[in-house]
Amino acid sequence: MGQQTCSAHPARFSPDDKYSRHRITIKKRFKVLMTQQPRPVL
Repeated sequence: MGQQTCSAHPARFSPDDKYSRHRITIKKRFKVLMTQQPRPVL
């Protein structure tokens, strides 16, 4: 058995993210939140 592999990239979500509120505010202001986008056509 080998070692458990790990990702070379950091996780996109961190529970101790101090700036998430500000990032969401900016995205709302510039209308780039995922909830403000039209639904993709499948």
